[in-house]
Amino acid sequence: MGILQGKRIVVTGVLTDQSLAFGVARLAQQEGATLLLTGAGRGLSITERTARKLDVPVEVAEFDVTVPDHVESAREAARRVLGGVDGVLHSIGFAPASCLGDDLLAAPWQDVSVAMEVSAYSLKVLTDAFLPLMGPGGSFVGLDFDNTVAWPAYNWMGVAKAALEATSRYLAKELGPRGIRVNLVAAGPLKTMAAKSIPGFAAFEDVWSERAPLGWDVMDGGPVARACVALLSDWFPATTGEVVHVDGGFHAVGT
Repeated sequence: MGILQGKRIVVTGVLTDQSLAFGVARLAQQEGATLLLTGAGRGLSITERTARKLDVPVEVAEFDVTVPDHVESAREAARRVLGGVDGVLHSIGFAPASCLGDDLLAAPWQDVSVAMEVSAYSLKVLTDAFLPLMGPGGSFVGLDFDNTVAWPAYNWMGVAKAALEATSRYLAKELGPRGIRVNLVAAGPLKTMAAKSIPGFAAFEDVWSERAPLGWDVMDGGPVARACVALLSDWFPATTGEVVHVDGGFHAVGT
């Protein structure tokens, strides 16, 4: 039996089969989970095609976290397909081009607010949608990128990730009495579609390969998927409000 045997998991953020969320979905399914994927906007049809690449094809529900009506419709889709929800993967992030690059001051609030809503506030929106279907032992897991320092070019997305971390801690405090956990996985840089939108991504690759004591393969999302699946399982029953680094140890070693 897999560690997610009998678990009902909602996975957001699957676009192509190179996405981190797809790796989590595939491993979760192999570990026994029943899945529902979500997609949004013009990417919805791509998510639907990618969902058919899983070992067992799964349904896709439309869920744009900026559309209030989708909170209820996604909840009803999960109720219909899964019956209830035991775990949710938050893999949602976006920042307009002005929020990335070399000029932090160039981004207007209109663009920054988009980055904050989609990348951080969305964790609360997912909670609104699926908490009514979740009982004790449930787990929310989000994908993060370490933001304890300021990174070149990451700019307002780094600020949004800081907000995501704060949101996860406050949700952990609020949901803990219900027996529900909220954790994040801070992944090292990986060559995903999202990474392609970050200017100077190659510089991250070079630094990580030199400094991470365990080494780091930017083409291998497997370690991140394993961490997410473990946190979605019952194997971390007393862990919440945590940021688990899966980065080869990079975050712990100075230059």
